[in-house]
Amino acid sequence: MQGMLETALANPWSTLRGVLDGPLHPGGREATERLLDRADVTAGTGVLDVGCGAGESLDVARDRGAEAVGLDRDPVATDSDGGRAIRGEMTQLPVAGSAVEVVLAECVICLAADRERALDEAARVVEPGGRLALSDVVVGGRVPDLPDPIVDALCLTRSRGREATIAGVEDAGFVVDDVCDHREDLLAMQDRIEARVDYEGLLGLMGERGQRLLDGIHEAEAAVDDGRIGYISLVAERTDR
Repeated sequence: MQGMLETALANPWSTLRGVLDGPLHPGGREATERLLDRADVTAGTGVLDVGCGAGESLDVARDRGAEAVGLDRDPVATDSDGGRAIRGEMTQLPVAGSAVEVVLAECVICLAADRERALDEAARVVEPGGRLALSDVVVGGRVPDLPDPIVDALCLTRSRGREATIAGVEDAGFVVDDVCDHREDLLAMQDRIEARVDYEGLLGLMGERGQRLLDGIHEAEAAVDDGRIGYISLVAERTDR
């Protein structure tokens, strides 16, 4: 059991995927549907899903007839011919300039080693008048000092505030059309995890370290409850630069 817990802590995203049995971002498939609607993704729209993970959002885009391709550091969302997802970094997209109509980036820009470079790359590959459909974790106020596994699971290492997130998109050459808050989706995701995971029982097996992690979980939950940790989505149009 101890070994299983250590494995889970070493890869919190894989663990969350197993717990949630679906997309790792708040709102799941429904939130992706709404974001693609706002970005005018329809049949024939060329979409690059950056950080596509297991491919749930690719499925959503392709179900509506979009010409969607995924990109991930370690792509697992592939068709039998291997053509559904490509390997690459969001800070150096292996895609020609002005090649796609929409870049989809759900809860991934906060993971980029260089956020500015990642957003510049998104602007480079989107055609003039094309769109960036982005969702991300945002922080405000004093976020608690949390244990590393919790920071990783919540994608807080490089997260920024709401206004700084919007400003970063605009600095890359986009005009932000609309911004939506997903507080209710985030709270629902938190409730779903709480209902499926016995934190006290599992972490109680780890002694003092487990107690520190449990305290961190409670602090993170409080920060979500009072809005210090949030989640937003936006759609932005690339301007001619």
